Amino acid sequence: MRPNPDAHPPGPCEAAPARKGGGRPSRRLLLGLLGSTGVLAALPAAGQAPTSAPKASFGYADVVERARQLGERPFDADAARIPESLSQLSYDTYREIRLRRDRAFWRDGGSDFRLLPFHLGFLHDKPVQLHSVANGVALPIPFTTALFEYGKVPVPKGLSPSLGFAGFAVTTTLNHPTVQDEVISFLGASYFRLIGRGQRYGLSARSLALDIGGAYPEEFPFMRALWLEEPAPDATELVIYALLDSPSVAGAYRYVVRPGATTHVDVTATIVPRKVIERIGIAPLTSMFQAGEGDLAQRSDFRPEIHDSDGLMMQAGSGEWIWRPLRNPKSLRIASFVDENPRGFGLMQRDRDFGNYQDLEAHYHARPGYWVEPQGEWGKGRIELIEIPTDNEAFDNIGACWTPEAPLPVGEASEFRYRLSALSTTGPLHPYAQTQHSFAGSDLEDGHAQGQGSKRFIVDFAGGDLAYHLGDPARVELAVSVTAGSVMTRILQPNPAAGGFRAIVDASLPDGQTGEMRIFLRARGRTLSETWTSSWTAPAAAAPPQPSE
Repeated sequence: MRPNPDAHPPGPCEAAPARKGGGRPSRRLLLGLLGSTGVLAALPAAGQAPTSAPKASFGYADVVERARQLGERPFDADAARIPESLSQLSYDTYREIRLRRDRAFWRDGGSDFRLLPFHLGFLHDKPVQLHSVANGVALPIPFTTALFEYGKVPVPKGLSPSLGFAGFAVTTTLNHPTVQDEVISFLGASYFRLIGRGQRYGLSARSLALDIGGAYPEEFPFMRALWLEEPAPDATELVIYALLDSPSVAGAYRYVVRPGATTHVDVTATIVPRKVIERIGIAPLTSMFQAGEGDLAQRSDFRPEIHDSDGLMMQAGSGEWIWRPLRNPKSLRIASFVDENPRGFGLMQRDRDFGNYQDLEAHYHARPGYWVEPQGEWGKGRIELIEIPTDNEAFDNIGACWTPEAPLPVGEASEFRYRLSALSTTGPLHPYAQTQHSFAGSDLEDGHAQGQGSKRFIVDFAGGDLAYHLGDPARVELAVSVTAGSVMTRILQPNPAAGGFRAIVDASLPDGQTGEMRIFLRARGRTLSETWTSSWTAPAAAAPPQPSE
């Protein structure tokens, strides 16, 4: 995992300029810069444009071929270095560097999109070669300090036009017809973030995760090159290509971005492993959960809840909908949900009530959830949830991804396609009742007998058809199962205030064991709710007293 990615210069929020004119360097100027600076010859091989006339039909197949060639060669660590003067910038000095408003790309193209490159420096020390694709022709975007304002930072000297950038943001008229707001950004390793109308940046998506939560140090693939198709004047979507690299893998990516009330990104990933990778994460998401509704007695912060996401949502290949509330564990926890051809998963932010956060700066109530919908069959594997202890909201401690059952074949291209959506709705993705609240009570002392530890779980379900079934609560059945231990008590109470039902379950576990619990509601054989699931561990038995000498 990594620090919560809020360390890039703030995104612009500016009035959209008139359709004509503007300060974007033209293709003619780009060609002139390239010719006068020798950029075409100086670019690293991974993202280099051909020295002959640029190909006039550049597309995803070209990036896939580059990934295949890259995967056949040993990883080149030296191709990803930047001058020390940039890597040694502090957080505060790096934030002084901003793109000049009048140098945003695509200002004179007539579309609602603007391209804003990020300067290299601070933690962002992997250079990315940016390219603009117009009429099928891909041309590198040369680096120049003239693109940036440096504030109190001395303007760097002697930087090569082939230096590259840290990444980029794209703005559009997301929230108002005349105001430019960020809709997506790529910055750091293979991380990217997207938002829809009225949302604030929160969790992040990643293009690929390697050995996340495993026995080996996590490996962070990064983008060597990115290509953006210049949008037409009436464009409503944006196409981005990426070349990914790391010691273990090379890859090609295509992102089709569709901004709106719910912003969607259609992702195509072609992955070429250099070696056997035991734990590979497809469509990985990363988020932060420090405290939730069940943690009030464990801390002193005035804010009731602190999190970018509050649960993992899944739709299994069987069609079952599953909700797993997040937590800040005392030690590393990894939960695996074995499945075949999953229909969807995501880290969601269900709680949209500002009063439950009381944070006027972070706006946790306005942060999106990310929902992944696989396209095609992904086969056998597992959805993994990684939870890492944290005492600081600045650090991501939650991860989720799809891990195939079998390692991807070395030297061969494996393709995955999915749609990623930035959701803000509090409504369910399904027609069933959803979990409104859930609490895990303290260990029940009166249930601690003969080595058995007990815990109480309370789950509130609301929505779906539950309000109808309040007319005859006896029809509703509480279904409970555990993987270890036993269920001691199960109670289902009508909850008219919520328009649903409250489930109360007491369960016991042998000392030191961990168990999984599943709870859902049904009536006459028909499922009424999503499945709530969680794990818990019984305290280890105390060591017997040692006899005194």
